[in-house]
Amino acid sequence: MTDPDQRAWSRAGDDEVAYAGFVRILKRPLRLPDGRTATWDIHDNPATVSVLALTDDDRVVLVEQYRPGPDRVVLSLPGGLVDPGEDPVAAGLRELREETGYVATDAVHVAAVDPPSHTRPRHTVLARGARLEADQQLDALEDIAVVLLDVAELRRRLPTGRLGTTEQAYLALDHAGLL
Repeated sequence: MTDPDQRAWSRAGDDEVAYAGFVRILKRPLRLPDGRTATWDIHDNPATVSVLALTDDDRVVLVEQYRPGPDRVVLSLPGGLVDPGEDPVAAGLRELREETGYVATDAVHVAAVDPPSHTRPRHTVLARGARLEADQQLDALEDIAVVLLDVAELRRRLPTGRLGTTEQAYLALDHAGLL
């Protein structure tokens, strides 16, 4: 194994905002170990959280909504942005309640994954004891249908690559011993 310091890249200047809309993209100048420089596009958005919520009868609470990237309705775990200073577990439970009306009695932080072109992590939360307790509280641009699947059906769908939060679902199912 090589020395990681020998393979390290360094900043070659200040970030420049390339685009700031629904997402924020930075242009980041970097110096490669051999001295060359390159500019990379970096997503500079808040941390996100996805929550795999299990009901007492082992069903998973999912959401179905249109996603502009794939240009289709996508089934995924509930989730969203982690507010500044907010704990990822609290953010996951808040997003679960807002997007689905479900609350959970127990939740744990499973993982924080650092995507290669993002400045902040994607958190995964596992929640148990999920139960419907309220109406959805959707943001102005959200149009979400709640879907319940048993764990076996979710596991069957994961390898298709058609879910919006495949990585987070695998991490949470593994943590729960359900893979």
